[in-house]
Order: sequence, then structure tokens, then C-alpha cells
Amino acid sequence: MESLWEKNRSIPEFPRLPGDIRTDVLVIGGGLAGLLTAYCLTQKGISVVLVEKERICSGVTSGTTAKITAQHGLIYHKLLNDYGKEYAQMYHRANARGVERLKDLCRKADCRLEEKDNFVYSTDPMKLEAELTALQKIGVDAKFTPDIPFPVEVAGAVGFANQGQFDPPVLAAYLAKDLTIYEHTKVRAMIGTTAETEHGKIAAKKVVVATHFPFINKHGSYFLKLYQHRSYLTAWQNTRRIGELYVDDSQTGYSFSSFGDYFLLGGGGHRTGKQGGSYPELISFMGRYDANARECFRWATQDTMSLDGIPYIGNYSKHTPDLYVAAGFNKWGMTGSMVSAEILSAMIAGETPEDAAVFSPSRSIWKPQLLVNGLESTKNLLTPTPKRCPHLGCALKYNKEERSWDCPCHGSRFSETGKLLDNPANDDLKK
Repeated sequence: MESLWEKNRSIPEFPRLPGDIRTDVLVIGGGLAGLLTAYCLTQKGISVVLVEKERICSGVTSGTTAKITAQHGLIYHKLLNDYGKEYAQMYHRANARGVERLKDLCRKADCRLEEKDNFVYSTDPMKLEAELTALQKIGVDAKFTPDIPFPVEVAGAVGFANQGQFDPPVLAAYLAKDLTIYEHTKVRAMIGTTAETEHGKIAAKKVVVATHFPFINKHGSYFLKLYQHRSYLTAWQNTRRIGELYVDDSQTGYSFSSFGDYFLLGGGGHRTGKQGGSYPELISFMGRYDANARECFRWATQDTMSLDGIPYIGNYSKHTPDLYVAAGFNKWGMTGSMVSAEILSAMIAGETPEDAAVFSPSRSIWKPQLLVNGLESTKNLLTPTPKRCPHLGCALKYNKEERSWDCPCHGSRFSETGKLLDNPANDDLKK
């Protein structure tokens, strides 16, 4: 089934690349991160071309929960412990600024912005207490509630006021209307800052890779720094609306929200290529919560997860001064897209963006998740199977719920016939 956001999709179509061209900046990827970056660059008077291998806003952006928030799980006590007060404050400032900028754009685009409070709940009272203490130390207002209005076990929830939710395709159409965009134009290779496509070459001075999972393997080691997590969403009617946003601190928990006439339930998540509760888990929960509710939409989404919960925004690597990246939004892609657009457009314009240091892609990779990623890749590289991912050769696993072949190493996905569904792989499966 299509997602709720695709129901009234009215994004204009754009042509294929007509041949060889030149531009100041090339943005690769037509999701919200790419569109916002191109938009912010044009606002600074910089010439930009954006290319998308399919249709803009047709990938992960179309599968979002569309939440706008600076509260990304119970992350602030981890930031305070791992990086100190200054970096925790940087992270919050950048995201709080991104929330307000994104809400302003939503108002201009008339994309049904709904302002509401966001809550992160947990079964661990010590984590909740640590988060509230950390927020107090860095000067961020937050509130606590001991209960949430759903039949799940909780020790309480931490909340941020005045966050939001919106209709992403409407904003995408607004951003795209004055941009130079080429659709159905896949970048097959990069030679320096020149992109090679099946329709011609694009010579640029600067390049931004906003392809969800970075596809250039020879720089940045993103195949070590990122993995992908799959989760499932459903939209329901004939049940009550709620006026807040709720999400479990656990990756395998539930998220609850309402948008327009629909109640949104998410969950059933798992690392891509593994097994999880998926749609049956959500259907079972809704049967207990409200047996009269009617399912109207269901869809799945895929998130890139960084080693430390912080996105990678900035130079692709230390050795690529003209190549930039935005990736690893850890399930908070709407706000992360706005943060990355502001940071990257400022860097490309020769400015020194405030609070950019905390997002540097060149920060230390020595985190526990690195070992998990390495073990997962090693295990699947050594697994004997005829179906191999063309990205780096890992064994593919069959996803019976979605009838696809998924890579547990880096999250590439393919249809039963071998068509590429999700990157970082850049080609279909060979017959």
C-alpha cells in the first residue's frame, strides 16, 4: 500500500538531464535533505543543479512520520557524557533552529503544519532521570509525565513543547518550483567533482551527496559508520485523534501520532536484513487498543543509523574539500534535513556555520556500534548464498513480509525480480 503522504501527491515532474552541463553546485538526491540544501543555496545566490535517479520525494522522504522535533530519543544525556556540555548545547541549538526554520517554511508552503508537543517514553526510570538532568544542565526546557495514553508499559516520558508535523510532498513541491532539477538521472560514477550519468556529465565546483546512504565507497568509510534500520507504519480512521507525538526510546518500540483525520501507529522495527514484528505486530496492537479502528494506509521506511546517534553533515572526508555529505539522521530525517541544509549551504558559501563541529563526518569512529557493524558485515560476507549485494558483496536475506531481498550489512534492498529498491547499492541484481 502507498503511504499517507502519497495519497494526494502533486509534485511537478522534471526532465531527464539533456546532456553535458556545468554548474557551481551539484546536489545528488531528491529527498527533503537534497531539496532543502538546493533551496538554501539558491537563497544565497549560488547556482545549483539537483539530480534524482527516480522522482523527487519518492524515496525515504515519502515513508516518513513527518515529525519536526529537536528531541531525538533520550540523546542529550549521552551527548553530555560522551562529548561534554558545549557539544550537547551545539546539537540542541542546531536542531532547535532547524525546527523553527522548517516550521516557517511549512507556513509559507501551506503544507498543513500541526504544532504539537513531542514525548519520548521509556521503561527505564534511570534513563529518564538522566535525560531530565542533562537537559537542565544545558539549559533546555523539558517536561515530565509519568503516563502516556496507550496500553504500553512506561516509567514515564520526557517532553519538548511546540514541535510539529507536516505534509512532506507539499513542502517538496514548494521547494522544487524554482530549482533546476533533472529526474530519472542516476549518477553512476564520480570523477573528482564531475558526475557521470547515462544521459551526460555534470561538471561542478562543489558536490553534495544527499542520497540517504552515501554511495561513494572510496572516501569516508560510510560502509563502516552507518547501518540501516527498517520500521513499519500504519494510518487508521474510526479511532480517536491525539494532540501530541509519542515515540519509544527503544528502536523496537512504538510511535503514536495523529495527522489530519488519521491516527498513525509505527513500530515492528528491525535492522534491515533481520526479522522483526513488522505489520502483524502493529495490527495486533491496534486490535487491543481499538478494535473498531479501520486501517487505511500501511508503508515501511528505512533509516540510516550512525555510530553515536549524531548525523554526518559536512565534508565527505578530510581529503575531499569540495565534496559534502548529509547522512545518518537516525530516524529524525525531517529536522536533520533542515539542519544539514543550513550547515552545508553556509560551508559552500564560504561561511563558518554555527554549531557545525558536532556533526563533523571526520569525528572519531571508535564507538561500540562499529564492532557490531563490522561483525555483521564479516558474517554476511562469509555466508554462502547465490544472491549477493552488488554494493560490497554481502549475502542477501529474504524479507517475506515485503517480498524483497535485503542486505543485513548496509541495508540495500531488491525486489524479487532483482530491481534495486534502496541504496547504497547503485545497480539491480545481476540475473
